[in-house]
Amino acid sequence: MSKDTQPVPFLATSKNSQTHCSTCSLSSLCLPIALEKADLDTLDSMIKRGRPIQKGELLFKQGDAFNAIFAIRTGAIKTYTVAASGEEQITGFHLASELVGLSGYSQETYPLSAKALETTTVCELPLDQLEAMCDEIPGLRKQIMRNMSGEIRQDQQMMLQLSKKSADERMAYFLLDLSSRFERRGFSAKAFRLAMSRVDISNYLGLAVETVSRILTRFQKQELIATQSKEITLLNLPELNALAGHPDAQPTCQQHPN
Repeated sequence: MSKDTQPVPFLATSKNSQTHCSTCSLSSLCLPIALEKADLDTLDSMIKRGRPIQKGELLFKQGDAFNAIFAIRTGAIKTYTVAASGEEQITGFHLASELVGLSGYSQETYPLSAKALETTTVCELPLDQLEAMCDEIPGLRKQIMRNMSGEIRQDQQMMLQLSKKSADERMAYFLLDLSSRFERRGFSAKAFRLAMSRVDISNYLGLAVETVSRILTRFQKQELIATQSKEITLLNLPELNALAGHPDAQPTCQQHPN
């Protein structure tokens, strides 16, 4: 079976080699927020932590039975749909501490596929056990709802960008969105690695890959960013904010046509 078409088997690992919720540096951003120690231990015993998923491997496939949600511990994942014609449309990029698979709650199958952009580790939360635990711990259910709400809000904001903004504005918004997400995880807001390819970025933003390359080159000439391979540094956050249309910034750079 091709690793590009079949989800990777989720094999259990030794308890002694696991990072537990109580010692995970991302716990404040994930489901364990505000849980008592006993509840945290119960959640920890429920979670399955498998072997790393390699770049290009599927976590789950569109149409698979919905039986779990996943919290990313390390790495990055893209979600996408595949039309009847075979065309792929990327719906999101997911980073450490974020949940993947929540959209499956609306039906009994995953409406999306999820694929690792780089070596990635996840925590699997089996649906039946998770629902039973939510009945016992109201705070856990509230946290899941908060995550679902955040995912919906992010989707709505991106839809607005794609429908209303120029190509330059979309790219500035995309980079700033990644910046804020890395910052929430305690990493630099100005320097980070792009796990996704330019082809993936162009698909997500609804642009031609040549347009994405031209914009990034232009941003470098304008000294808005600096790039080296997949590493990117945001050199002028106020200017990028202005370009993205954030209300507190005033643009000075000339915008270019798509």
